Amino acid sequence: MSEKVLIIGAVALGPKVACRLRRINPDIDITMIDRDSLISYGGCGIPYYVGGDVQELEGLYSTIAHVKRDVSFFRNIKGFNVLTRVEALEIKRSEKKVVVRYLDEDRVGELDYDKLIIATGATPMRPPFQGSDLPKVHVVSNLHHASAIKTAISNGEVERAVVIGAGAIGIEMAEALTDLWGVETTIVEMADQVLPQALSKDMARIVEKQLEDKGVKLLLSQKVIKINGDMENGAESVEVIDQSIQNVKQSDSTGKAILTDQSVQLIQNTLPCDMVIIAAGVRPNSELALGAGLAIGRNRGILVNKRMQTTDPNIYAGGDCAEVTNLVSGLDCVMPLGSLANRQGRIIATNINGGNEQFAGSVGTFCIKVFDIGVAKAGLTFNQAKDAGFDPVYAVVAQSDRAHFIPDADFMFMKLIADRKTRTVLGVEAAGPQGDAVKARVDAVAPLLKFGVDVSEICNLEVSYSPPYASAMDIVNNAGNALDNTLNGNLKAIDTFEFVELLQQGKIKVLDVRSHVQSAPFVEKYPKQWINIPQDELRERYVELTAVLNELKESPLYLICGTGPRSYEAQVFLNSKGITNTRNVQGGYGMILAIHQPLV
Repeated sequence: MSEKVLIIGAVALGPKVACRLRRINPDIDITMIDRDSLISYGGCGIPYYVGGDVQELEGLYSTIAHVKRDVSFFRNIKGFNVLTRVEALEIKRSEKKVVVRYLDEDRVGELDYDKLIIATGATPMRPPFQGSDLPKVHVVSNLHHASAIKTAISNGEVERAVVIGAGAIGIEMAEALTDLWGVETTIVEMADQVLPQALSKDMARIVEKQLEDKGVKLLLSQKVIKINGDMENGAESVEVIDQSIQNVKQSDSTGKAILTDQSVQLIQNTLPCDMVIIAAGVRPNSELALGAGLAIGRNRGILVNKRMQTTDPNIYAGGDCAEVTNLVSGLDCVMPLGSLANRQGRIIATNINGGNEQFAGSVGTFCIKVFDIGVAKAGLTFNQAKDAGFDPVYAVVAQSDRAHFIPDADFMFMKLIADRKTRTVLGVEAAGPQGDAVKARVDAVAPLLKFGVDVSEICNLEVSYSPPYASAMDIVNNAGNALDNTLNGNLKAIDTFEFVELLQQGKIKVLDVRSHVQSAPFVEKYPKQWINIPQDELRERYVELTAVLNELKESPLYLICGTGPRSYEAQVFLNSKGITNTRNVQGGYGMILAIHQPLV
């Protein structure tokens, strides 16, 4: 008798396991069940269906040859059995049986297994505030949700929408609502930035500026406390509270201001709306595993070994319901990505068939399209690295994504993060208008992170070159060079947030080494702060800085150019002349324009 393999869940991981297993073992008995009627679909494509990039819902569960992936497809083409509208209720490990309910028949039965795969995915979280269960309040996790959202919009029922959560799904849904349908959209996020689990604050600010420029209203550091409405009319408005932290200062006996504590400014606001989309994260569907006595991790995901086995060697798990190891921090986490589910599914199938493949973990590679820009990252952000016990340091560079003389060359911004003591690269982030180019740069670094490479490896990383696609010295290499210079003490930098704040407070002096034409508006607006000595004149004129340096005393002189390299060269030159207390603005004025309003 052939071995029986039972798969619970038929969206991403489940079909991958079954299809791979059938290809390598034509005789094995495979049954896949799912409580839904629509299976094997691309959930990550839902925002693109709502936004019109995918015209028909069937496009999300069809093959490249436009064949629907349904029960008959898997039975007749792939060669295994699929039971839809069947819900798993309990795993009886000692008997190797799963108790199921046939939903359409409302009866309970049992299915045998020799090997069991739990591919139950994750469920969108509905925060416990009042009104989260009202009509017109949607989550985004399956094709039924997608259809309901698009039907309401296309019927003209939605003029104003509130999206709760500024993660990937929230941002993609906001773009879909705004770009195609012209819906007035507001994103509400508890954190003080968008994509708080994916990006550092400066790179997130590039995304925020893009959203605002495209008409999406952002309410950051805001907490939803209630959705108003009733069961007949549905959601009508969302009430939020501003949670922004304010420093509270008092004066000491000398009259000097001192920081005493922090207070929360509570300002309530009501947002009228015709639709609410909750995109506040997901929770692993691990209840079946927990009920069967399998180990669950700190993030409520199912714990598995590198072979994707649970604590029962006859039961495997993967995809959104399982925890994986972050290969940079070493911590277990949940990474709900279809790409991981497919890779894990192949490994599970191989191992069930007697192989010994392993899934070591993930470095958290991520990318997203936001209107006209692409954003990608891998590894840890600065704050995540700090929380994991590292002493992180970073460099930010702005550079053309292809040779500067190519007509469609445009700025890309890249951030590289490393541990100060060991020089181990911990993370990379990038953003720019050519999304494919952004993704390619991050993908070049991502595979190296699990090996704990030194920054010098990025400086000398071999990447392909042709003027229409890259500069001769690629931005990846220059990000490594800037971080290497920072770690060696040659480059002393300041980020744009701090620089702009100090400038607006009138506390600093700036040396602009761009041309007179470029600098003139800044000198005019900030006459007491902004000094212009072009790079080609600096060697002859640096002595003019003597009076400025005497005035500054202990304060640094801040250096700026268009993207950072010229001001860094000026820093090196000034250092050779004994002028060592300088700071280079990371990414130059290009980075300032990407995340702030223009200074002039």
